[in-house]
Amino acid sequence: MKKFLSALFALALAASCTSLDPKEYGIDVVPYPNEVSLKAGSYKVAGAVFHYDGNMDALSVQAVTDFADRLSRVTGKQSLVSEGHSRTGINFVVDPALAPEEYSLVVNRKAVIIKASALNGFIYAIQTVKQMLPEEIFSDSLDQDEDWKLKCVVIKDAPRFAYRGMHLDVSRHFWSVDEVKRYLDVMQVHKLNRFHWHLTDDQGWRIEIKKYPRLTEKGAVRKETLVGHLQPKDNVFDGTPYGEGLFYTQDQIREVVAYAAARGITVIPEIDLPGHMVAALACYPELGCTSGPYEVWPMWGVADDVLCPGNEKTFEFIENVLSEVADLFPSEYIHIGGDECPKVRWEKCPKCQARIKALGLEADERHSAEYFLQSYVTERVEAFLATRGKRIIGWDEILEGKLAQDATVMSWRGISGGLEAARLGHDAIMTPNSYLYFDYYQSENQDAEPLAIGGYLPVSKVYSYEPFEEGMTEEEKSHIIGVQANLWTEYITTESQLEYMLLPRLAALSEVQWCQPQNKNWERFEDCVDDVCDIYDQMGYNYARHLLED
Repeated sequence: MKKFLSALFALALAASCTSLDPKEYGIDVVPYPNEVSLKAGSYKVAGAVFHYDGNMDALSVQAVTDFADRLSRVTGKQSLVSEGHSRTGINFVVDPALAPEEYSLVVNRKAVIIKASALNGFIYAIQTVKQMLPEEIFSDSLDQDEDWKLKCVVIKDAPRFAYRGMHLDVSRHFWSVDEVKRYLDVMQVHKLNRFHWHLTDDQGWRIEIKKYPRLTEKGAVRKETLVGHLQPKDNVFDGTPYGEGLFYTQDQIREVVAYAAARGITVIPEIDLPGHMVAALACYPELGCTSGPYEVWPMWGVADDVLCPGNEKTFEFIENVLSEVADLFPSEYIHIGGDECPKVRWEKCPKCQARIKALGLEADERHSAEYFLQSYVTERVEAFLATRGKRIIGWDEILEGKLAQDATVMSWRGISGGLEAARLGHDAIMTPNSYLYFDYYQSENQDAEPLAIGGYLPVSKVYSYEPFEEGMTEEEKSHIIGVQANLWTEYITTESQLEYMLLPRLAALSEVQWCQPQNKNWERFEDCVDDVCDIYDQMGYNYARHLLED
């Protein structure tokens, strides 16, 4: 069998014919593949038979079958799916020598040969092929008039970073299961593989926890919502309750996790602690330093009320919640937040001060003892989750005080947190707000834009981001495991607006995450934007049109 596959691949290469100048005959694929060698000729895909390797796993076979079904639907010619290999048709071959997210693609006049070792490689190859076809492949409508051909090409491709993430805040405004699935669908188009699901915050608790039913009965609902930006005083509220029934049941969580997995995406949940916990305190006030009363927060910003680490019941609550979360999410990581945790309550709380004294925590030249109390919380949570086979990610504030032994740092306040973590030998994920916060405005003419938190982040600036800083050692670079953009939803109230803020900045992000630096090219990317947006049109997404109007 191995000899047959090698001969098949060699035949495919030989049949690809003469190489062409890639500057003249480019392919419009985002993110752009690492190695592209264009050839003369094309392959007709309408009605092609799909052949899959018998060693493929069930999800990979399903991905092949789904692609064949879509091709049949849009071309009007049936593409059958068959186990085995052939010198014609579209062949999917398992090659254990390839890395889990690597793939190769050969298109000649007689056949298409796709090689990968695992699900993600096959998914990415399919996405590349789909982008090389007419954009109608992304629709569900019959279009027999299109020229359903693939250019002859040889592609060898693999991502630059192992972690390629996109974040979604569902606390401030909630997004249904169907809306989350659409979010995952467009992530798949651009080969992202991590979905960071921000499930809890001061303004609403959005995940069912069986042991604490009040978290969603009461903690999901705020009595009203801030209108406009947060002001020093005289804030205006809409007077309308928000959040009744707006949470995910555990069955819905499992549904989303499975949906993502079939698309090569791992879901990483975030339960933000010990700050950003007012929604939980409103339900269980005994977990706070003052015992309340608390209410689910109706405004944006940072609340002084946080979990009380001087109270042992707080750790019982955290562990019970995270036990259920760990059971729901197969991800190696659970994100525990750790950001924006004021210490003012701890400074005056007898229980917290007693805990500080008992632990022998002392201030240093940079941080008060209360910062080291938060480090204690992080270390305890990390140790507990390790018993469940999980690792933690925290925002870069977890560097303040003492960094937990195996923590991964998500650097959002610029790049310094990620660089410091790497110097300390810890893994880091780069999410700097100056480049990768998609809740920022996309135009300097803010009056013409939907209300946003502020800032200015055009597609070009997203594209310009380089995660490796000059002077970094190879060891430090090895700890920058990925890149992610974040989308906070204080000011995003509709699915159309959510997509507008996401797209096409997501496409620019994908090239930062996927492409080797020498393969990034703004002019090429800018030329591709029309085609990318055509894909969004076919899929029914809203998007910002700034690049199209320049």
